[in-house]
Amino acid sequence: MSKRKASVIIDASTLKNRRVTAAGAENATDTKHQGLSSHVFTPSPSGDIGLIESVTLKNFMCHHSFGPVEFGPHVNFIVGNNGSGKSAILTGLIVGLGGKATMTNRGVSLKDFVKTGESTADVIVKLRNRGADAYKKDLYGDYITVEQRISSDGSRGYKLKSKSGQLVSNKKEELVAVLDHFNIQLDNPVSILSQEMSKQFLHSKNESDKYKFFMKATLLEQMKRDYIHIKHTETITRQQVERQEECLKDLKQEFLQKKERYESLSSFGDLQENLESLKKQMAWCLVRDKEQSIQQLKEEIQKEEKDKKHKDNLQLCQSKLAQTEKRLQVIKKRADSLREEQKSLKEQNLNFKQQAKIVNKVHKEQELVYFRALNKLKQTEREQNLLQEKINKAKASERLNNSGETRRSRQQATLGELKEQLAELERTCSQLNEDIKKKHQALLKGKEERDKLRVEAKSVQMAYESKQKRKNQLLASRSNKLKRFGDDVPDLIAAIDDALAAGSFIKKPVGPIGACISLKDPTLAVAVECCLRSFMKAFCCDNYKDELVLQRLMSRFYPKGNRPQIIVSPFTDKLYNVHARKACHPDYPTVLDTITSATPVIVNCLIDMRGIETILIIKEKDKARKIMQQKGRPPKNCREAFTAEGDQVFPNRYYTSEFSVAKYLSGDIETEIQALESELENLQAQLSRFQLQVKSVSEDIVNMESSLNNTIKTLKKTQASENQVKAAISELEAANEEQRDDISSLEEVAQENQQKIEAEKQAVQEAKAELDKQRKTSEEAESKYSSVRDKIDQLLEEIEPLKDEQLKLETECIKHERNLKLLEKKLKGHQDNIQAMNSVLSDKEQDLQENVEKARQISPERQHVTSTTKSIDTEITQLKKKLKVYEGNHGEQELVIREYAEALSLYKEKTNQVRDLRKFIDRLNNIMSDRQNRYKIMRRSLSVRCKLYFNNFLIKMNCCGAMIFDHNNETLSISVKPPGRDKDGASDMRSLSGGERSFSTVCFMLSLWEITESPFRCLDEFDVYMDMHNRRICLDLLLELSERQHLRQFIFITPLNTSNLPKTPLIKIHHLRDPEREDSQSRDKDL
Repeated sequence: MSKRKASVIIDASTLKNRRVTAAGAENATDTKHQGLSSHVFTPSPSGDIGLIESVTLKNFMCHHSFGPVEFGPHVNFIVGNNGSGKSAILTGLIVGLGGKATMTNRGVSLKDFVKTGESTADVIVKLRNRGADAYKKDLYGDYITVEQRISSDGSRGYKLKSKSGQLVSNKKEELVAVLDHFNIQLDNPVSILSQEMSKQFLHSKNESDKYKFFMKATLLEQMKRDYIHIKHTETITRQQVERQEECLKDLKQEFLQKKERYESLSSFGDLQENLESLKKQMAWCLVRDKEQSIQQLKEEIQKEEKDKKHKDNLQLCQSKLAQTEKRLQVIKKRADSLREEQKSLKEQNLNFKQQAKIVNKVHKEQELVYFRALNKLKQTEREQNLLQEKINKAKASERLNNSGETRRSRQQATLGELKEQLAELERTCSQLNEDIKKKHQALLKGKEERDKLRVEAKSVQMAYESKQKRKNQLLASRSNKLKRFGDDVPDLIAAIDDALAAGSFIKKPVGPIGACISLKDPTLAVAVECCLRSFMKAFCCDNYKDELVLQRLMSRFYPKGNRPQIIVSPFTDKLYNVHARKACHPDYPTVLDTITSATPVIVNCLIDMRGIETILIIKEKDKARKIMQQKGRPPKNCREAFTAEGDQVFPNRYYTSEFSVAKYLSGDIETEIQALESELENLQAQLSRFQLQVKSVSEDIVNMESSLNNTIKTLKKTQASENQVKAAISELEAANEEQRDDISSLEEVAQENQQKIEAEKQAVQEAKAELDKQRKTSEEAESKYSSVRDKIDQLLEEIEPLKDEQLKLETECIKHERNLKLLEKKLKGHQDNIQAMNSVLSDKEQDLQENVEKARQISPERQHVTSTTKSIDTEITQLKKKLKVYEGNHGEQELVIREYAEALSLYKEKTNQVRDLRKFIDRLNNIMSDRQNRYKIMRRSLSVRCKLYFNNFLIKMNCCGAMIFDHNNETLSISVKPPGRDKDGASDMRSLSGGERSFSTVCFMLSLWEITESPFRCLDEFDVYMDMHNRRICLDLLLELSERQHLRQFIFITPLNTSNLPKTPLIKIHHLRDPEREDSQSRDKDL
């Protein structure tokens, strides 16, 4: 029973005796009922501990902020209409002091009390803590504040603070201790009587419910349950004692048997002496064997210590590594120096190149000046020659001028004939030019047609060669799948394997990528190939050093610029987690979902380089466009998509595929070969047709060229004749004009031209000299530029072998380092083995020392043993068998003695335990019998006192009644006879009016208050069903009781008017106003 419950019983059994007497005396003298107006309250001291100072509610039930409601130390009335928060104060008091939600009858969970729309609710209850019996006065002071926060999820948190507001504790155990100390019982209806509790027990028509209410209020129910539990425990204990007594009989029988064996035990000392002698020999024989084993181990350790093979090998490997590193440093220094020299030469080369460019420009300009001067000289010389011819002709004409008339007429006739001949020749030339033009146009048209046919034939030829090459690859891939990716790929893979075996690679490269993947759906081969494109033939390397080695291997099989791509990415054994950035669509997969690979390296590489987790494959074109280009919002994380035909779809554009057949991922090789053969036949037929057409057009072009050439020859002959006629006409006309020229003026002009020629010759010579000078300068600059360029090429030729040598030495260093680690491991293992052997030797020596000590304990003097351990052990075994046979008949002496002592001790212990338990049970039985008698006396005493107080309270109403307790049937019947019904006799409460029944209920409650203890009393809406007369009498009784119990606090909740209450400082009335409601649901919650 808890401290709180026990204190109630003690109070009920001691303190109430005096109060009953006082109450009886007062009732005896009070023969006439006094009205409220004439009732006088005298000031009296209040209680020191457990009184409620105030209650504050925040976001509780339907109230946003309520309080603090400060209570007086004596009588408090809480008055207000329904919904004003009266019951919320009582509910907050119960919950704030740690009560469960079900105790309030206002909800099934604490979260029901949090205001709608809020996350937490706060309840603050302030308790008085004064006087000598205060709880931890030094910590809390005069007040204890209990703050409780309720969350919307139903959880709660406690804070117990002192008068100054300092946090003392946040544990529920501390709150329970405070309530126990103050004797506050939240679940006791005597302390707090809610409306629902009143309806359930006081207004119940069932007499057993009233009896239960009485038992619960007086804590007799709890005492009854405790006694039943003790009685049940006593029964179980008694049964266990009875079982122990049965076991004690078997234990006594066993004890008697062991006692008999102990008394009949005989001596067998001779056998034990022989056994002891053999044990001594065995102990020293074991010492001898240990010494021999230690000597053998020492010899093995010496042999291992003399073995220097591992150390020599390690030193040799270290020497080789040092030499290789030294050579590598020399190579690196040489390569670095060559690179520095190459760098400086490149700078010189750039300077010389600029100089040569400038010099060449000057040389060309000077060459242009020279040729201009030379051309000018030649022009002047031609003019001089023509002038000289004119002079000569003029002189000849002057000599022949005497016979001029006849000759002149003859020249005029000849001139007319020549002009007619010239006109005919001009007409012929015009006709020939027209024919040439037409034939030339026909020839150009033929050549265009031939070129067009040749281009188409070349395109067909290239397609034929490509298909033929593809066919050869497929035929070769029947035996080797790698042939699909190129004829040299199998050789490259073999070279990679050889390099890996030679230790050139840190990790083996993986590829081609297309050969390392397979498709879950073969129909998507074209889409996947169009997506991956050049990555199908790419290789993956773990690091850049491996990439350099693979580049060197590829240079054997591929020309520069036409090598497969190499992707460098660290290899991992786990696939990337791309769940967060993967394209999501319920109907279409990504490229990542479509392919599979034996190694995660390939998939990770394609994720890094191509982002295959963000590319969808949608077979139909229309659906692909609709999904990717609808409102410019593709699926989440989707970057692009491919159709089954290989078309590429973006959110804002669409590209048609150039491929219709998968080249690398197709599964049926034979079908593809047959299709290629059919295409090759068609291409061959097309090629033959184009070749025939080209041949026919070429023959026509040859014929047209021949005809054109003949026409051109005819034109040239005609033009030559025309020129001859023109020259003859010019000569005849010039002859006639020359006669009129002045010979002397022509000679003067010729002399001036000769001087001009001499000056121009001088200028040409000077320009030629300058040109030779510039040419020499240009040749020198070009020579310097070529020399530096040759040096750079020479340095490149020197650096390349150094790179190969450096790579070779680095590989050799890695190999030596690997061997060095292996040899160090072996040497360490050898040293660890020696150390372990020494450790074993030390352990064996220590073990030998322990064995010697044990042997000396068995036999102080060393025994000279010639027998082996096995023979001695056999003798001991045989002797033990003899002793065992003897012990089987008589038992082992020590064992028999020990078992006898143990059995004797156990028998005595169990006997004492059973006797003590018997005494305890008997004593407990006596105590319980006394307790039950006292319980019945107390129950009778409390029921009698309750009857007395009940009758006294009815007298004040001029009523009489009876309260009948039937403790055997656990019923309580209350009968009341109202005033004016004396002839009717007593009747039960069901025949009373609502007000009379409520008054009787209050009288019953006041009777329970008189016989129980609590620092405060709370009564909720006790006067709802009373008329004004009964209500005034009831209030008078309550106030009279509160005056007598002035150390207690009373809280009465009523919706009715309290204006007729006496004006006294002992009574404090709290008028609650109607709060504004947000909705009807909040109003119902408080109602």
